[in-house]
Amino acid sequence: MSEISKLGEFGLIDHLTEDIKLNNASSVKGVGDDAAILDYTKNGVRVLVTTDLLLEGVHFDLTYTPLKHLGYKAAMVNFSDIYAMNGRPKQITVSLGVSGKFQTEDIEELYEGLKLACERHNVDIVGGDTSASATGLTISITCIGEGEEGKIVCRNTAKPNDLICVSGNLGAAYMGLQLLEREKKVFDKSGRDEMQPDFAGKEYLLERQLKPEARKDIIEALDKAGIVPTAMMDISDGLSSELMHICKQSGVGCRIYEEKIPVDYQTAIQAEEFNMNLMTVALNGGEDYELLFTAPVSLHEKINEIKGIKVIGYTTADTNEKVLVTPEGPEIALKAQGWTGF
Repeated sequence: MSEISKLGEFGLIDHLTEDIKLNNASSVKGVGDDAAILDYTKNGVRVLVTTDLLLEGVHFDLTYTPLKHLGYKAAMVNFSDIYAMNGRPKQITVSLGVSGKFQTEDIEELYEGLKLACERHNVDIVGGDTSASATGLTISITCIGEGEEGKIVCRNTAKPNDLICVSGNLGAAYMGLQLLEREKKVFDKSGRDEMQPDFAGKEYLLERQLKPEARKDIIEALDKAGIVPTAMMDISDGLSSELMHICKQSGVGCRIYEEKIPVDYQTAIQAEEFNMNLMTVALNGGEDYELLFTAPVSLHEKINEIKGIKVIGYTTADTNEKVLVTPEGPEIALKAQGWTGF
């Protein structure tokens, strides 16, 4: 194992980025100068920028999170924000705060995950910063993307009577987190190095938590079908919280139907095992990184033809109406009970 101090800040940067190649035409100059040079002079293209901060002990636990998976996830959560604007991620800068408990090989492993994510989504690493940290590992990523003028989608443009749609399924990432936390408690209690976690048959739930995938495929499918959502967000803090954001910023209400909310079979089984209400998990679990969007009702047939998208309800003109309709008929007021940073 190699101590980071032997390389120094610039030596570490050189070591981590020496094999990075730029693939996007908009990436003119990457790592190696005081700033990256990007060219977005194409007519009709707008630049999208997002930043995400991940803190050890707050957003991730290295007891059960492999560093390669962490690097992959750190990139994906930023890509997801760009896709949620109906854009395409193109570049990222990566800034790290690293405490003395980490070796050079640890940061190499983190970068392996970052590079893999970038390779799969055709994104260039063009810069960043590193610093010593007294509080574990801090990861700050800024992602630059591009969107076509007239096709960029915000949160505040939903209209009454729009369809409410989601991609994928919900709650699996939260169930994966509960599994990991349960096994960590067993490990802490036993204190035995030979203790093996019980994850048999739970691989999908773990993958959704540790290695989420930003929905580039959904954005491409919508584009191919000629569909531009009226409003869109990614589901990082929970479906209920994100839907409330769209409603508030667009000045609309919503009605969603419990029986239409997509949930994976493993999620349902695990919720039952933990004695958790499945709808509470699906509505408030968070970290699914699926896409939540609204679209004109006239596109219902087109949307139904796209694999991986489900219509779960519709928006209303009544801003006070934000309800979940149960199969039995009673309506439950939606509440924003997902993740909060404070």
